[in-house]
Amino acid sequence: MKKNNTSARFVCQLSAIAAMSLAGSVHAAEAFSADSKWMTGDWGGERTRLIEQGVDIKMDYVGEVGGNLHGGYNDDKTARYSDQFGLGVALDLQKLLGWDNTQAKVQFTNRNGQNISNDRVGDPRAGTLSSSQEVYGRGHMVRLTQLWIQHQFLDNKLDVKAGYFGEGEDFNTFPCEFQNLAFCGSQVGNWATNIWYNWPVSQAAIRVKYNITPEFFAQIGAYNQNPSQLEHGNGFKLSGSGTAGTVLPVELVWSPKVNNLPGEYRVGYYKSTADAADVREDVNGQDAATTGKAYRSHDSKHGYWFVVQQQLTSHNGDASRGLNIAANATFHDKDTNVVDNYQSLMFVYKGPFDARPKDDVGIGFSRIHVNDDVKKNAELLNVANGATNYDDPMFSPLRSTEYNYEVNYGFHVTNWLTVRPNLQYITHPGGVDEVDNAIVAGLKIQSVF
Repeated sequence: MKKNNTSARFVCQLSAIAAMSLAGSVHAAEAFSADSKWMTGDWGGERTRLIEQGVDIKMDYVGEVGGNLHGGYNDDKTARYSDQFGLGVALDLQKLLGWDNTQAKVQFTNRNGQNISNDRVGDPRAGTLSSSQEVYGRGHMVRLTQLWIQHQFLDNKLDVKAGYFGEGEDFNTFPCEFQNLAFCGSQVGNWATNIWYNWPVSQAAIRVKYNITPEFFAQIGAYNQNPSQLEHGNGFKLSGSGTAGTVLPVELVWSPKVNNLPGEYRVGYYKSTADAADVREDVNGQDAATTGKAYRSHDSKHGYWFVVQQQLTSHNGDASRGLNIAANATFHDKDTNVVDNYQSLMFVYKGPFDARPKDDVGIGFSRIHVNDDVKKNAELLNVANGATNYDDPMFSPLRSTEYNYEVNYGFHVTNWLTVRPNLQYITHPGGVDEVDNAIVAGLKIQSVF
């Protein structure tokens, strides 16, 4: 009940802000105008004036529906809804305070709802590796997601950002034009077990970037690895208590134009300095599931990634339309990580029809592979527990590879509203062969207030 009251207060506060903004608007017609960037309009020009003065208010909403049409662990058909409200402000401190080349941002998020993947698509004993509703997760609560200041030095070649934020804002970044988690946002955090916290979780952090050329930069960061920040009620935790270590990512980013069309290519590496348990071996290098001894501890874990995004074509000379290709790949420490590698490939065509020049259509394919030692450990646990039948509640499902597919169409209803129906197909949910392949119907709503 407490969680629902917190969410309700947040929604009411957000609605009150929007209502006051509308009340103060001289041109009420601007609200809900299809040509406006914001659902609540320009507030009689006040919003534009605020931006010109260095204050950009951010209000947005993402809602996602997932319904199991066929297959999965439980074919009792139902639909689940999850969502996220966002409220924040981006500040240009040069305009506000005369601080040259300095920006700041504060962002709050609130997530709610349930996920179709947890008990319908995947076996609850193993779950799914991806999620059919990417916005679900990290608790039903309000979180401080961003609280940072950023400054450029040396004629803007050196860029330093410090405060509270997540790795995925700057490293392994990727857009979210799909509903399935395997195609949405920074992927390292999805598969680097318990160390890299994606949106909306923030950590004490610093990121330093150096622009080597206009098209090429290098960056390095340090992020406090604190598992207690994942706990319910710690959405505003700023202390360092509970710190386990530091995540250190480094990345090279190249943003060329190929045939005058934009592209971005990223290669990166991360290391966590926190202790990490082995997925199979005990302290003596034997099988822990057999010996019953504690799992061996490693003093770090690591991984690396590649990201490719490239626009391939324009549409009748219009570069805002055309075919785009994107690919992601991550590779992780086999001693300590559940998933040892992941790959995805996506195609998005923007402006497919002259009558709908701002719509887009997308298709994506992904492969998520579970570490062979994780599977072997589960086999040994089953032997130790005398569980030989998959239907035995004590049986640990054997996980191997999960495949996710999604096709979607983004209706650009207005400049502030996109509605994206989608169809997803999940092969071996959770990497468990005994679970039937699943078909999920989805609907994603994105709105800017």
